[in-house]
Amino acid sequence: MRFDFHHCMDNPPVKMMDSTLAEMGNHLSDAMTILESGKLETDQVKERRKLSWKDIPGPLQGDGQDVVSVLQLVQNLMHEDDDKQSHRRMQYVGEQGHMALLGHSLAAYISVLDRERFRKLTTRILSDTTLWLCRLFKYENGSAYYHEDDRDGLLKVCRLVINTHYEDYATEGFTVLSSKQPVIYQSAACRPGLGQHLCSQLGLPLSSLCIVPCNTMFGSLHQMDVALLDKLIKDDRESGKIPLLLIANAGTPGAGHTDKLSRLKELCVQYKMWLHVEGVNLATLALGQAASSVTAATKCDSMTLTPGPWLGLPAVPAVTLYRHDDPALSLSAGLTSSQPVEKLRALPLWLSLQYLGHDGIVERIKQATQLSQQLLEHLKTLASIKTSVEDELNSPVVVFRFSQDNSASSSGGSIEGNVAEEREILDALNRWLGEQLAQQVPMSGVDVVELEDEGTCVRFNPLMTAAALGTQENDVASLVEKLGEMIQVLSCTLRFRQDFKDEVLQQASLSYIEDLSWPGLGGVRYEPRNTDLDEDKRKNRVERVNSDLLKKLKELDTDLNFSVGPEFCEEKNSIFIGMATEDLDVAELVETIVSLGRHIEESGKLFENMTEVVMRGIQEAELQLQKANEEKLIEEGVLRQIPLVGSMLNWFSPVQASVKGRTFNLAEGSLDSTEPVYSVKAQMTKESSPDSPSTKRFPGQKLFRRHGAGSDSISDTSSVGQLDESFRDTAPIQAADEDVAEVPQEHPSHAEEETASTDQRVPEGQDTESSDALR
Repeated sequence: MRFDFHHCMDNPPVKMMDSTLAEMGNHLSDAMTILESGKLETDQVKERRKLSWKDIPGPLQGDGQDVVSVLQLVQNLMHEDDDKQSHRRMQYVGEQGHMALLGHSLAAYISVLDRERFRKLTTRILSDTTLWLCRLFKYENGSAYYHEDDRDGLLKVCRLVINTHYEDYATEGFTVLSSKQPVIYQSAACRPGLGQHLCSQLGLPLSSLCIVPCNTMFGSLHQMDVALLDKLIKDDRESGKIPLLLIANAGTPGAGHTDKLSRLKELCVQYKMWLHVEGVNLATLALGQAASSVTAATKCDSMTLTPGPWLGLPAVPAVTLYRHDDPALSLSAGLTSSQPVEKLRALPLWLSLQYLGHDGIVERIKQATQLSQQLLEHLKTLASIKTSVEDELNSPVVVFRFSQDNSASSSGGSIEGNVAEEREILDALNRWLGEQLAQQVPMSGVDVVELEDEGTCVRFNPLMTAAALGTQENDVASLVEKLGEMIQVLSCTLRFRQDFKDEVLQQASLSYIEDLSWPGLGGVRYEPRNTDLDEDKRKNRVERVNSDLLKKLKELDTDLNFSVGPEFCEEKNSIFIGMATEDLDVAELVETIVSLGRHIEESGKLFENMTEVVMRGIQEAELQLQKANEEKLIEEGVLRQIPLVGSMLNWFSPVQASVKGRTFNLAEGSLDSTEPVYSVKAQMTKESSPDSPSTKRFPGQKLFRRHGAGSDSISDTSSVGQLDESFRDTAPIQAADEDVAEVPQEHPSHAEEETASTDQRVPEGQDTESSDALR
């Protein structure tokens, strides 16, 4: 979408816009139009540019390039790998996004103003933005610090608290901390690495960081254990340490849970600690009715907001709101700056907030929470789906997980094993579920999250993704529809896993591969029957057979997915089968794998035997050639072998030498004479061995599928015959009748007479008639 500054110039509110400012806005609009147009270079231009130096780092061109050419190059670099990606999420940049991007250009333009005008403008931008944010999120009498790294605000707050508790810190430095070590408390559900980052930047030892576990016996499993925190603080105070700061969550990074902020605030007041709150649920403070647990965050000492993803604003800073009465300490901690340039960090946010307005901001946050509620209501109606939502009905984060349906049972049994194995299998299935949903419904913005208690779950967090992706209600409806389809596949796969394992273990030529992290039926490996080979040859044969077997399975007309398995699987030369459907015939599947493996193994043996036969035939042919030369020497004499003398003798007395041809029979491995070929009109071929009978399949029915409820009366044949058809494509068609095969061989004389009659010569003109009669 293009932000047109010409319209602003045609309708100025008070006076004409500055021409330079208007031109800059137009250039930005034109640049965004080119970058978002999606018009890439043609294939011819790409081929020509492959040999150009433009894609190779080097010196600048001497004559320079125009703006359009430079932007075209940028666009090509942005989208050059699009064809290699199966799916990607491109942030939707609307007019509010263009305003945020314009802010970065304006910051550079404003920096050229004279010092006084520059100071007044930056002060106004900073004060306006701080006032609007404090009113939006109900944080009274607060100050704001704008930062690019969303951890930087908390870092500056920690320095402020250290300066408050240690009066001589500004002059003495870290030496004042050695007598009374400061302690920073952090929930175990906080984002990983946050506390370590603080200690590293503040120069504190890791012993200054205290991780507070979540509740283990009472209350929520994702909320900080307040009673244990109280005990930890008392112990630290008794040991001479100073409790400095507590980091709490209003929406954990994983599942969006909120700590008991009211109780934590009371504890911080009791021990004179600083309470800092962060999390996605803070966005709901802008709504008219926010959850009481989140509303308690307005009484904390500081909070970090990320309005960029909440409102779909690219390249806007994060904001840390805080309350402190001493401006000097805030300045020394870096929360305020005397440098006007740093105040321009708020400029993109200042422009975007004005463009959206109060109602627009609230509407975007409200829409995100409604999407979560819409999904949550549908999830409650789906069987085998568990949600991880606390008492907060307006939580903008929905986390759900496929779980085993205890009422479902397979024909051969359910999952066996301990609870850890069951959880690992379910984690693998939920990981597959999240990846498939993200692939098939990319506009939903779902992703996979690992939770300590629940395991692998699928997370829907529209406050962080909906504004950027443009998620709508129909996208949530599509997500629910796809989820319903995948639940059936997951349930069937979970039921058939044990059946597949039992069938494989019954086959002597198959080995079952146990890999709990594989989202599918399981793994299998075909084991060749020859055991007289050494270890290296045996491994090579196993690798070759299973590699060919995997190729054959992939060529089958089936809905199953066959692959080499996980990337870091310990078992090599294995075949892994993917997700199953309701009508899967597990026994037929295993039988097919065995049949294919046996066919490939026997074909390999035939090839190896044929190689040996050919080598023996070559050696025998060489011996016969040597013997023929010796006989020729004896027959013709030594004189005829001399070139000049032999020519003269052959001229006066020619020798009638007989040419002895040889033919090599691959079927028997024998070296025969070619005399019979030329002595009779035709050479009889031996009867080929009968092939395995084919199996009938109903029209439109794929492999490994049961034909229906009434299929018991129909011959449920395996797919072995169907698979053998592919191997008989190049073989001669044999007209074998079942009745003929049942006739006992009691009269061999008749067969000999028929064979003898076919060997007799046929008078000319009767070939066709005789042949027809024989057929």
